Amino acid sequence: MAKVSPSEIKELMKATGVGMMDCKKALEEADGDTEKAVTILREKGLATQAKKSGRVAAEGIVTAVVEGNVGAVVEVNIETDFAANNDEFKAFVAAVAKTVIEKDPADVDALKAATISGGDKSVEEALQDLFIKIRENMVIRRFKRLEGVLVPYVHGGGSIGVMVKLDTDLPADKVFETGKDCALQVAAMNPAYLNRESVPAEVLENEKTIIMAQMAEDPKMASKPEQVRAKIAEGKVGKYYTENCLLEQAFVKDDKISVGKYVENSAKALGGKITVAEYVRFERGEGIEKKADNFAEEVAAMAKGNN
Repeated sequence: MAKVSPSEIKELMKATGVGMMDCKKALEEADGDTEKAVTILREKGLATQAKKSGRVAAEGIVTAVVEGNVGAVVEVNIETDFAANNDEFKAFVAAVAKTVIEKDPADVDALKAATISGGDKSVEEALQDLFIKIRENMVIRRFKRLEGVLVPYVHGGGSIGVMVKLDTDLPADKVFETGKDCALQVAAMNPAYLNRESVPAEVLENEKTIIMAQMAEDPKMASKPEQVRAKIAEGKVGKYYTENCLLEQAFVKDDKISVGKYVENSAKALGGKITVAEYVRFERGEGIEKKADNFAEEVAAMAKGNN
């Protein structure tokens, strides 16, 4: 079995909500592989809903902007929240989003090479000019450009940016509230998929394997024939859909109906057709590892340097 560090155990505890010794054993059994350890804990029924590890917040702004029938969701990162609140930084992020809308760049490199909206310099040159003023590292991390009937939503001053695309035969202003409610749902509940058809087959198979392993750990379930357990597992997959698929989630404003039913009801009330075609959700700092500063060590190092 692999030897695991206290920091690895701590991260797994944070990601799953499971106790220290169980996390330690799972990591040892998984030879230090965190994702495998999460699966082991779930199979034992210890982690009912594993969170993704390593999603440490980084500073910056996520914005979602629509102009006409074109929109962009953009994330630009910076070192501190203080600098993220700088008006010039905010203006830069807004200009980057507008550049995405106007220039339709293929990727981040193409975006940085494009002339920034409202200026005569490239996005990269504008970023370097801003760096000279702010003196903090800035990274244009990612963007997504969409076309169609779009509804944007920005949460928490730029902590989460969402864009919902609707297929509809109704005017955009008529369906705005429906789209906004769907965007709020995406921001709050962070669905992994649009609908059950979007869930990859391998993800479903893995979920069934975990459910079967959980039942094998349960004395009451373990005694049942395998065919019966397989049937129960199929039923439990339905819960996976309601937790992870936007259109099957309970609607946050009325948990007696699903999001899909809410959209259907809205279309009927408005006398037209509305379908959620696509959505984008960026969360600031998602998956970025930030340096964990140890204040005591920093002070000690400073004191040592002054001797």
